[in-house]
Amino acid sequence: MEKQFVDLLNQHRGILFKVCKIYAREPPDRQDLFQEIVLQLWRAFPTFRKQANASTWLYRVAMNTAISTYRKDIRRTSPTPFSHLAFPIPDLLEEPEPPDQVARLYVAIDQLSMVEKALVLLYLEEKSYEEIASILGITRTNVGVKLSRIKTKLESLMKSVKL
Repeated sequence: MEKQFVDLLNQHRGILFKVCKIYAREPPDRQDLFQEIVLQLWRAFPTFRKQANASTWLYRVAMNTAISTYRKDIRRTSPTPFSHLAFPIPDLLEEPEPPDQVARLYVAIDQLSMVEKALVLLYLEEKSYEEIASILGITRTNVGVKLSRIKTKLESLMKSVKL
Protein backbone atom coordinates (compact mmCIF):
# COMPACT_ATOMS: atom_id res chain seq x y z
CA MET A 1 0.00 0.00 0.00
CA GLU A 2 2.84 2.42 0.80
CA LYS A 3 4.45 1.86 -2.60
CA GLN A 4 1.14 2.54 -4.37
CA PHE A 5 0.74 5.72 -2.34
CA VAL A 6 4.24 6.98 -3.12
CA ASP A 7 3.82 6.10 -6.79
CA LEU A 8 0.59 8.10 -6.86
CA LEU A 9 2.33 11.06 -5.18
CA ASN A 10 5.22 10.95 -7.61
CA GLN A 11 2.91 10.68 -10.59
CA HIS A 12 0.90 13.74 -9.49
CA ARG A 13 3.43 15.69 -7.38
CA GLY A 14 3.02 18.78 -9.55
CA ILE A 15 -0.51 19.15 -8.20
CA LEU A 16 0.76 19.25 -4.63
CA PHE A 17 3.52 21.73 -5.39
CA LYS A 18 1.12 24.06 -7.20
CA VAL A 19 -1.39 24.00 -4.35
CA CYS A 20 1.42 24.72 -1.88
CA LYS A 21 2.70 27.61 -3.98
CA ILE A 22 -0.75 29.17 -4.19
CA TYR A 23 -1.60 28.82 -0.49
CA ALA A 24 1.76 29.44 1.20
CA ARG A 25 4.03 32.39 0.52
CA GLU A 26 7.29 31.39 2.15
CA PRO A 27 9.28 28.22 1.34
CA PRO A 28 9.17 26.91 4.96
CA ASP A 29 5.38 27.41 5.00
CA ARG A 30 5.14 25.60 1.65
CA GLN A 31 7.11 22.69 3.06
CA ASP A 32 4.88 22.54 6.16
CA LEU A 33 1.76 22.66 3.99
CA PHE A 34 3.18 20.00 1.68
CA GLN A 35 3.79 17.72 4.65
CA GLU A 36 0.28 18.34 5.99
CA ILE A 37 -1.23 17.58 2.57
CA VAL A 38 0.77 14.36 2.25
CA LEU A 39 -0.33 13.38 5.75
CA GLN A 40 -4.00 13.97 4.91
CA LEU A 41 -3.61 12.08 1.63
CA TRP A 42 -2.04 9.18 3.54
CA ARG A 43 -4.93 9.15 6.01
CA ALA A 44 -7.48 9.22 3.18
CA PHE A 45 -5.67 6.79 0.89
CA PRO A 46 -7.31 3.62 2.28
CA THR A 47 -10.72 5.06 1.37
CA PHE A 48 -9.68 6.27 -2.10
CA ARG A 49 -11.99 4.66 -4.62
CA LYS A 50 -10.03 3.76 -7.70
CA GLN A 51 -13.10 4.58 -9.85
CA ALA A 52 -12.50 8.29 -9.23
CA ASN A 53 -9.86 10.18 -11.18
CA ALA A 54 -6.70 10.27 -9.04
CA SER A 55 -5.91 13.89 -9.90
CA THR A 56 -9.43 14.97 -8.91
CA TRP A 57 -9.09 13.19 -5.58
CA LEU A 58 -5.61 14.68 -5.00
CA TYR A 59 -6.81 18.21 -5.81
CA ARG A 60 -9.80 17.86 -3.52
CA VAL A 61 -7.78 16.60 -0.55
CA ALA A 62 -4.92 19.06 -1.16
CA MET A 63 -7.15 22.12 -1.47
CA ASN A 64 -9.35 21.17 1.48
CA THR A 65 -6.21 20.66 3.56
CA ALA A 66 -4.69 23.96 2.43
CA ILE A 67 -7.85 25.89 3.18
CA SER A 68 -8.39 24.17 6.54
CA THR A 69 -4.76 24.67 7.55
CA TYR A 70 -4.94 28.31 6.58
CA ARG A 71 -8.15 28.84 8.54
CA LYS A 72 -7.02 27.03 11.66
CA ASP A 73 -3.41 28.21 11.46
CA ILE A 74 -2.24 25.22 13.44
CA ARG A 75 -0.26 22.15 12.57
CA ARG A 76 -1.44 18.79 13.87
CA THR A 77 0.59 15.66 14.18
CA SER A 78 -0.88 12.33 13.28
CA PRO A 79 -0.88 9.11 15.23
CA THR A 80 -1.08 7.31 11.86
CA PRO A 81 2.28 5.63 11.37
CA PHE A 82 4.20 6.13 8.18
CA SER A 83 7.04 3.77 7.47
CA HIS A 84 10.58 4.92 8.18
CA LEU A 85 11.58 3.90 4.68
CA ALA A 86 13.04 6.69 2.58
CA PHE A 87 10.75 7.42 -0.32
CA PRO A 88 12.09 9.29 -3.32
CA ILE A 89 9.78 12.29 -3.65
CA PRO A 90 11.81 14.99 -5.42
CA ASP A 91 11.77 18.48 -3.92
CA LEU A 92 10.27 20.75 -6.54
CA LEU A 93 9.27 23.43 -4.05
CA GLU A 94 12.43 25.41 -4.74
CA GLU A 95 11.82 26.85 -8.18
CA PRO A 96 13.69 29.58 -10.05
CA GLU A 97 12.22 33.06 -9.84
CA PRO A 98 9.34 33.49 -12.29
CA PRO A 99 9.31 36.20 -14.98
CA ASP A 100 7.82 39.57 -13.94
CA GLN A 101 4.40 38.92 -15.50
CA VAL A 102 4.09 35.59 -13.67
CA ALA A 103 5.34 37.14 -10.42
CA ARG A 104 2.72 39.89 -10.76
CA LEU A 105 0.06 37.23 -11.34
CA TYR A 106 1.09 35.40 -8.14
CA VAL A 107 0.91 38.67 -6.18
CA ALA A 108 -2.57 39.31 -7.59
CA ILE A 109 -3.70 35.72 -6.91
CA ASP A 110 -2.42 36.04 -3.34
CA GLN A 111 -5.04 38.77 -2.79
CA LEU A 112 -7.91 36.46 -3.72
CA SER A 113 -10.04 34.47 -1.29
CA MET A 114 -9.26 30.80 -0.65
CA VAL A 115 -12.03 29.58 -2.96
CA GLU A 116 -11.02 32.05 -5.68
CA LYS A 117 -7.43 30.80 -5.46
CA ALA A 118 -8.64 27.23 -5.87
CA LEU A 119 -10.67 28.14 -8.94
CA VAL A 120 -7.75 30.01 -10.51
CA LEU A 121 -5.35 27.15 -9.87
CA LEU A 122 -7.66 24.61 -11.45
CA TYR A 123 -8.40 26.92 -14.38
CA LEU A 124 -4.68 27.47 -14.99
CA GLU A 125 -4.24 23.70 -14.86
CA GLU A 126 -6.70 23.59 -17.78
CA LYS A 127 -9.24 21.53 -15.87
CA SER A 128 -12.69 21.42 -17.45
CA TYR A 129 -15.57 23.19 -15.74
CA GLU A 130 -16.96 19.74 -14.89
CA GLU A 131 -13.70 18.70 -13.22
CA ILE A 132 -13.48 21.98 -11.31
CA ALA A 133 -17.08 21.60 -10.17
CA SER A 134 -16.38 18.05 -9.02
CA ILE A 135 -13.21 18.97 -7.15
CA LEU A 136 -14.73 21.99 -5.40
CA GLY A 137 -18.22 20.57 -4.90
CA ILE A 138 -20.02 23.37 -6.75
CA THR A 139 -22.12 23.42 -9.93
CA ARG A 140 -20.65 23.82 -13.41
CA THR A 141 -22.65 27.03 -13.86
CA ASN A 142 -21.27 28.40 -10.60
CA VAL A 143 -17.75 27.66 -11.84
CA GLY A 144 -18.36 29.73 -14.97
CA VAL A 145 -19.86 32.66 -13.08
CA LYS A 146 -17.13 32.69 -10.45
CA LEU A 147 -14.33 32.41 -13.03
CA SER A 148 -15.74 35.31 -15.00
CA ARG A 149 -15.81 37.48 -11.89
CA ILE A 150 -12.33 36.35 -10.83
CA LYS A 151 -10.86 37.18 -14.26
CA THR A 152 -12.24 40.71 -14.00
CA LYS A 153 -10.92 41.01 -10.45
CA LEU A 154 -7.46 39.73 -11.46
CA GLU A 155 -7.25 42.20 -14.36
CA SER A 156 -7.88 45.01 -11.91
CA LEU A 157 -5.45 43.64 -9.34
CA MET A 158 -2.70 43.11 -11.94
CA LYS A 159 -2.86 46.79 -12.92
CA SER A 160 -2.10 47.84 -9.36
CA VAL A 161 0.67 45.29 -8.67
CA LYS A 162 4.12 46.81 -8.52
CA LEU A 163 7.22 44.64 -8.22
